[in-house]
Amino acid sequence: MADGRKAGVTYTTVDVAYFEQRALKRHARVWSLWALGVGAVISGHFSGWNLGIASGGWGGMFIAAVIIAIMYLGLTFSIAEMSPALPHTGAAYSFARTTMGPWGGFVTGLCENVEYVITPAVVVSFIGSYMGSIFGTPPAFQPVYWIFGYIIFVGLNIAGVELSFRVTLVVTLAALACLVAFWVSALPVANFSRWALNIGVGPDGAAVELPNGGGPFLPFGLGGALAALPFAVWLFLAIEQLPLAAEESVDPKTDMPKGIMLGMATLIVSAFMILWLNSSVANGSFGLSTSLEPLLDGFKAIYGDGLARLLAFVAVIGLIASFHTIIYAQGRQIYSLSRAGYFPRGLSVTHGGRKTPHVAMVAGAVVGLVIMLAIWFALGAEAGAAAIGGTLLNMAVFGAMLSYIMQAVSFILMRRNMPDIARPYKSPFGITGAALTIVIALVTVYFQLSDPVYRNGVLGVAIWFAVGIAYFALIGRHKLVLSPEEEFALSKGTAEYKSY
Repeated sequence: MADGRKAGVTYTTVDVAYFEQRALKRHARVWSLWALGVGAVISGHFSGWNLGIASGGWGGMFIAAVIIAIMYLGLTFSIAEMSPALPHTGAAYSFARTTMGPWGGFVTGLCENVEYVITPAVVVSFIGSYMGSIFGTPPAFQPVYWIFGYIIFVGLNIAGVELSFRVTLVVTLAALACLVAFWVSALPVANFSRWALNIGVGPDGAAVELPNGGGPFLPFGLGGALAALPFAVWLFLAIEQLPLAAEESVDPKTDMPKGIMLGMATLIVSAFMILWLNSSVANGSFGLSTSLEPLLDGFKAIYGDGLARLLAFVAVIGLIASFHTIIYAQGRQIYSLSRAGYFPRGLSVTHGGRKTPHVAMVAGAVVGLVIMLAIWFALGAEAGAAAIGGTLLNMAVFGAMLSYIMQAVSFILMRRNMPDIARPYKSPFGITGAALTIVIALVTVYFQLSDPVYRNGVLGVAIWFAVGIAYFALIGRHKLVLSPEEEFALSKGTAEYKSY
């Protein structure tokens, strides 16, 4: 364990029973992985992305979406190379652990942990908003929707990997069908100049509505486009979760790259269709810039308010798809760090018969729900909803950006320091793609820090990091376990890891 001693960590000896209690079951193939990636992201095409229009206008949001798409292409091609070369459930943590040692692995895992615990909380808040529209319940009823949402979908994920992936495929296809139905409905009535370009700049520099449209492509200039970057992330956020299914994939070395790239292609098409058409119907960009239910607003603009409840039910399917799939990722991410000893090891115990990481999923759900309820009751219904939809969203994006930077650095280090490691797939963008990912992620973080409204989210991530790093420094680093990814990392890819 020389590597461990040098890094200031120690490993605890465990027996075969330790890994038998933490076994997973292989099931996923290409289309299951595709659904996992697309389903995790698709809620961002229903709600959240549109808030960037307030910062950049339609043109600024379009440029931001192009830049962020480039970042995600660089990231996903890098992941497509690393995941079959390092086929472990740890994903981002295991990539960084192999190339940067245990501290680098833990910090990367902590970044992803923020993203995967907070993102479901944001998504379930959007679900609650839609459900309130459907059933006409008062704002005070929102926490009930959140609690029932977590109970139902954590339960489905615990029920078994086969059921989980079947539900993922069904809800992802249903969500895409909803989007396609909206595109088809919007095309005959879309008026881009009239509605998408209905934002101007008032004397005080604030956005104003132009009654006849025809406004500038970039009402807030290039700076507005850059300010919209954090919101454009919502169009692709969580596609990177696919490698977390590596140990539940039947053939990760071939299926994982295919699943990631098919998922990215689907999301690029969907992102630009929704950006174009949702903004090109009545209410337009100005109305969407502050909407919590942009797709529902688009349906209402086409079909009127009479079908509002039915349309809200249709629109909520996309949010359900993301909520279900990110809970899956949340459980596997906590499970992998726990199995290796970075988090308390009890969190990685799997269900005796179903072989799903039920303890990890319940723990992650409880943390996310407690944070939501604390904000809600501390600030009140209206301010609490704004904080959950804004501050928590920003926390998720900030954690994601940091994890992307660490994964791109891991890719560059793997290319330079491990040239002989087996690579079933090679990124066509190579180091250049990873470098672009780092640069764009850093710019996005800068604009997050520049916005005083969302700075509290960054402070929340800092507190999360402080608690996590303190735990690892005092306790976790002395309790590491030679899980598959740890043994692989210690061997630096020069020998096959032991299969438990």
